[in-house]
Amino acid sequence: MRYLIDTNILISIVEDDSISNDVRAILDDYESIIFISSESIKEFVHLLQTGRIVLKKSLRMLDVFDLIENEFALHVKYVTKEHLQTLSKLKTVEGHNDPSDRLIISQAITEKIPLISSDKKFPKYTKFGLDLIPNR
Repeated sequence: MRYLIDTNILISIVEDDSISNDVRAILDDYESIIFISSESIKEFVHLLQTGRIVLKKSLRMLDVFDLIENEFALHVKYVTKEHLQTLSKLKTVEGHNDPSDRLIISQAITEKIPLISSDKKFPKYTKFGLDLIPNR
């Protein structure tokens, strides 16, 4: 089965931290195809460059794609016109207007892929068609 992970799950994977047993089972299942949004990669790089996250292990910016595609075998899901069209129609839920999160949610809705996230605000988007797997 196909899954999309968001930025906080990527950080947890890189840090080998905070992954629930249920989510770990999905990520470790050889039949799972795990996607990551190009928006998450952009956000991850931005967080590293601005010092908003500091990783336990040293990582050069040039190593980000190698890490994502080779070490963790994640498939990059690039933003398309269809994702942006879904975003343009997606209502903003109260207390959540992060543009990167909303784009990632729009990708999951458009592609009909379950989104794995630790974000406590994402359940508010299930009423708009988001299939969410929470990392608890």
